[in-house]
Amino acid sequence: MNKIRLLPEIVANQIAAGEVVNAPSNVVKEMMENSLDAGAQCVKVNYRNGGKELIQIIDDGSGMSAVDARMAFDRHATSKITSIEDVYKLHTFGFRGEALASIAAVAEVELRTRREEDEIGTITTIAGGEFRSQMPAACSKGSQFMVRNLFYNVPSRRKFIDGDNSRLGTQIKSEFQRVALCNPEVEFELRQNDALVYSLPSTNRRGRIVDVVGKHVKQNLLDVEVDTSVVRIEGFVGRPQAAKKRNNEQYLFVNGRYFNSIPMQRTIVRAYERLIPEGCMPSYFIYITVDPERVDVNVHPQKTTVKFADHDVILEILHAAVRETLVKTGAVPMMDFQPQTVDIPVYGREPHSYAEPRIATRSDYNPFRDEYIDPTAPMPDVPFTGFDVPYDDMMGAKPSAVHEAWSAGSIVEYIDEEAEDEELFDVVESKMGAMAECRTFGEAMVVPGGYAVATYGGRTVVVALQRAYECVLYEDVVASLSAGSAPSQRMFFAEELELSAEEYALMEGHATEFAALGFEVEYRGCGHISVTGRPATLDMATPIDELLYELLHGIEDGDMPVERERERLAELMARRGSRGYGRNMTSAEALELLHRLEKCSNPSFTPSGAPVMVEITVEELAARLTKK
Repeated sequence: MNKIRLLPEIVANQIAAGEVVNAPSNVVKEMMENSLDAGAQCVKVNYRNGGKELIQIIDDGSGMSAVDARMAFDRHATSKITSIEDVYKLHTFGFRGEALASIAAVAEVELRTRREEDEIGTITTIAGGEFRSQMPAACSKGSQFMVRNLFYNVPSRRKFIDGDNSRLGTQIKSEFQRVALCNPEVEFELRQNDALVYSLPSTNRRGRIVDVVGKHVKQNLLDVEVDTSVVRIEGFVGRPQAAKKRNNEQYLFVNGRYFNSIPMQRTIVRAYERLIPEGCMPSYFIYITVDPERVDVNVHPQKTTVKFADHDVILEILHAAVRETLVKTGAVPMMDFQPQTVDIPVYGREPHSYAEPRIATRSDYNPFRDEYIDPTAPMPDVPFTGFDVPYDDMMGAKPSAVHEAWSAGSIVEYIDEEAEDEELFDVVESKMGAMAECRTFGEAMVVPGGYAVATYGGRTVVVALQRAYECVLYEDVVASLSAGSAPSQRMFFAEELELSAEEYALMEGHATEFAALGFEVEYRGCGHISVTGRPATLDMATPIDELLYELLHGIEDGDMPVERERERLAELMARRGSRGYGRNMTSAEALELLHRLEKCSNPSFTPSGAPVMVEITVEELAARLTKK
């Protein structure tokens, strides 16, 4: 008996669907891209029950004839490909001839479509890969796809998406945002369970980014633009001070398509070297245009991975473009961006080469001898390096001040350990002790508005007390989550709350984390919970319902690792728990808080990347006092 046989067409399509369509979000992406390829200027998306019950895509594109509507569901049917070379020359969303066939193989699909030149349109229905019917019907110009009961005939796949509406909805929104960001000239609309989520009018790229991401990003967008014979790069990057730990505002597009690239992400982050706190990510919206023959977009079934023929060159151009943008803002010194090559002649090979410098040493030189410490004595004739005090300031300082900085600096390594001057070593030891304490806060003075002026590492700084407490509270909450428990305060009266099905499932799935935060919750089913205890670190005036809403929607991205979810919960708790803190503190209380801040892993920035303190220099004060 022969073992090799051809698979039935329906089975082949169902297998292909596993590559192209593994979630409702893939259906949304494929359908939206089809609408754009049809020239649509308005695309509307609606989904119900996480996309499992219904996905509806309506566009005003060119539409199809009755014959085309029927053939569109046949495997490998396409209007774009005539030869294999065409696959690599596409300016549209590429060849995915099995997309509609694959979707129709695992769902019930209805297509209503009409061309502008036709008086009447057609309705075509496919279910489980089998043609059901086609009939004339009155409908608007364009196409309307309705995909119902996704994976209804493939139970093994259906079980992986059942009861996960929150994550599915997040994925659909993500795909919608990616397509919308890349096509700002097209009007888009997104509805969830028939309720409006996004209504995006036609605009430019900057306007679309603000409409999708939020108004907060508008003031932080910096233009990036470079055009070379290899690649054209346009778009925006965020200001360094707007970088934050939890940042989902990273988008890369090539020839009108969203894609992922770890090397490009690293290249962009490298351009922000020493400009953002460790662990933070900048925002970026980069649009790359290359010759279609120099990029392969068919590496991955969902086409989120691409290959560039000029990969390394594009990375260098991208890095230079982002760095130049940051230079223009003043965030990067020009000398850091444009190092100059110094041509030093080789000694003895040219008629006018430089003479070799003569070197002399003084074996008896000791900078701590009396003649150098004496204020009336001349300055030591040696270069000063390795100090906290700038060289220019040193040149105008008194000799005693020079000795002070010298003995506290790196010159200590030159001191003979066998020296007999015990007084000298007492001075050095005290200075070294002072250096060890340089990252501690000195006296603090509270000023109106929730700020404190203090010394820190020998510098004068102004500290935002609310942000300082946010850092302290964040680390306390992280420790509590790691330990699995935190102090809880019993409430006199339990607070009864009703959550949506998605919120209830999300909270129940993170019951351990909420308990570790200090919440005491009884889960009553059908979206009802009873809160009997609250975190002891929170002010009693904090509304429990608002807090839980923030926490739930802060971790609604189901793809986050567990550790990242805990960090995000701690971040939100710290931000909420620190609101209004520090406005009525005494100087002693402020200093106690600052000493707690010293022990934080990052005392300079909040978990979201906001600065905690700023330095006030003598030069700034002098400039303001002498300003006319």
